[in-house]
Amino acid sequence: MTGPQKKKKIPERKCLGCNVSKPKAELVRIVRAPDGSVSLDFNGKKPGRGAYICKSIKCYEKAVKAKRIGRSLECEIPDEVILALGEELAREEQA
Repeated sequence: MTGPQKKKKIPERKCLGCNVSKPKAELVRIVRAPDGSVSLDFNGKKPGRGAYICKSIKCYEKAVKAKRIGRSLECEIPDEVILALGEELAREEQA
């Protein structure tokens, strides 16, 4: 006799921009690597501390304006890195 099938738990993360919990696969991970560098992680596999954001420019802009990315990653993020992340996210959104 087999009981009812267990549903597989889908991991959720909260977007730094809109503050809505969504499945991890729908979000982009911003990662602070152990060496202190900050980059986007579209696969969610890079080592380091992560923060999540929707794949939308609006959420990115909200998170940057409120300085949530730096607070979440517990580091100061240089302006040129913020701009590069925004450009990369814009390219990804268009694709």
